[in-house]
Amino acid sequence: MTTDQPHISVLVLGIGNLVMSDDAVGVLVAQNLQKRYRFADNVEILDGGTLGLDLLPKLENITNLIMIDAVETGQKAGSCVRLCGQELPIALQTKVSAHQMGLKDLLAVSELMGHSPKEMVLIGVQPGSTEMEIGLTAEVEAQLETLISNVLIQLANWGIFPETVS
Repeated sequence: MTTDQPHISVLVLGIGNLVMSDDAVGVLVAQNLQKRYRFADNVEILDGGTLGLDLLPKLENITNLIMIDAVETGQKAGSCVRLCGQELPIALQTKVSAHQMGLKDLLAVSELMGHSPKEMVLIGVQPGSTEMEIGLTAEVEAQLETLISNVLIQLANWGIFPETVS
């Protein structure tokens, strides 16, 4: 568990609802990361569930934010997406995420309070279903490892390299 950038503070935030099929994907990715890797002290992996504005204190003093969520892109189920920078406000304006309103509000209030992360990335997957049902669709389940890998790649881009838990 090393970081080339001790001056950054990272929050990896999995968002979703475990009883709404593919909407659970962000939470499941966060849970997998927590179980399988050990991170430096400046990295927090959080199952944010459906907490919305209750997550505001977690954004204080965060320099880099990775959000993982089911993302409505209009593509086929299981299509992965990575949005960052100027793509995020535009994406959140057009209801990309199933939690778009909560996420949009969270980021807006955080910015108003002067706690906006310098770098934000949304890693997501097009859901096949967000109906009341426990379990991912086959298309999204097949992308779980890709999403985990995409988070690890983003962290590596920031100089963060977790240890695998044996």
